[in-house]
Amino acid sequence: MNTFQELNLSKALKNAIDDLGFEKPTPIQEEAFSVILSGKDMVGIAQTGTGKTFAYLLPLLQDFKFSNQINPRILIIVPTRELVLQVVENVKEITKYMSIRVLGVFGGSNIKTQAQSVAQGCDVLVATPGRLYDLALNRALQLKEIKKLVIDEVDVMLDLGFIFQLTNIFEILPERRQNIMFSATMTEEVDLLIDDFFIKPVKVSIALSGTPLDNIQQTCYKAANFYTKTNLLLYLLRDQSEFNKVLVFVSDKKSADRLHELLAEELGTIVGVIHSNKSQNYRIRMVEEFDSGLIRVLVTTDIMSRGLDLEKISHVINFDTPTYAENYMHRIGRSGRAEQEGKSILFYSPKEEEAKVAIENLMDYSIPEIIFPEEVTVSSQLTPEERPKIEEKYSRNLLKNAPDTGFHEKSEKNKKVNLGGSYRRDIAKKYTKPKTKGDKRANNRKKK
Repeated sequence: MNTFQELNLSKALKNAIDDLGFEKPTPIQEEAFSVILSGKDMVGIAQTGTGKTFAYLLPLLQDFKFSNQINPRILIIVPTRELVLQVVENVKEITKYMSIRVLGVFGGSNIKTQAQSVAQGCDVLVATPGRLYDLALNRALQLKEIKKLVIDEVDVMLDLGFIFQLTNIFEILPERRQNIMFSATMTEEVDLLIDDFFIKPVKVSIALSGTPLDNIQQTCYKAANFYTKTNLLLYLLRDQSEFNKVLVFVSDKKSADRLHELLAEELGTIVGVIHSNKSQNYRIRMVEEFDSGLIRVLVTTDIMSRGLDLEKISHVINFDTPTYAENYMHRIGRSGRAEQEGKSILFYSPKEEEAKVAIENLMDYSIPEIIFPEEVTVSSQLTPEERPKIEEKYSRNLLKNAPDTGFHEKSEKNKKVNLGGSYRRDIAKKYTKPKTKGDKRANNRKKK
């Protein structure tokens, strides 16, 4: 299929697509359109960055009719608050010439305010599973009129532990509905979810999870440790024309803050950081400033590795090699979106070499290695996490492993029992404990 014309989109959707500048559908959009439009349950397996959001929005909204009802008719569940905001924006863009109300709800914001917004009515509801379940549990949200259910990035939701909320949401939804699920990977948990709640779903698979994206150029550097990697990153970022919009992935929140602080010392305010400990408003502002170009470098954890559609990222840099090989695919998928050219660079230390090999085995592709630049200082400084752990001579861990030498007999002094002092013993002889509350006769008999 060459253009969107062949999908026979409604005039309103076609005008919106023209405004967005899209010329032809991606493979997943082309394959999913007729299946979703037919009303059948569908499971879509597609690599990140292939246009999955519009793959389900276009067919769902093709025959959508205006209604004044309060309760939503389309429910879209995504794993993170950033994705909620993005999908809401996508719905607004594609329904520019339609009368459709869309609302997003997510954790980290005032639930009472969101309950009031829900009460005003919407047609399309986009939500994270935790907040959706809370609103339904509080009866602030009615799901009885949901006709279409979309679960996007379901593998991420299961990884985040949302299986309880998802199964409970399924239980309170109407039985007669269409189920649509998108995932980059298929796991046993995903299969079980499909078996339990889907009715003969049509599977649309575009690319296997380990298939490297052809439009992303991959390279790697071997670096000794955290501070050496930092020196290498600063060296690369000095080329502003080449590295003009860079997403840097690290393994955890502590590393993200540490790296941001070191980069900001030289690069200033063009460096931002985002992770789950940052406030909702801060995270939204960072994403907006990075997307608009106010921030040139954004340091983040895997919270940004799924679903977010950020325009024209020049490079994705894996500062830390991900432990799970599939996370590497999701990270580099932030670059080279919508068939544009992208570049990714992997930094790996000797300790991370095994994880790098696992990534290459998953992709069946050897990442080309670049010789470490002579101009970059190899640091001997180590982070607290990198320093070898030295156990003290008399530490508890060593005492736990000490040989059992048997029990020692107590000395005569230590065998003595504390009887409470002579005064207490004399009182005990004189008075007995009453058999019942207020029974003084026992004590009176003792006195006689």
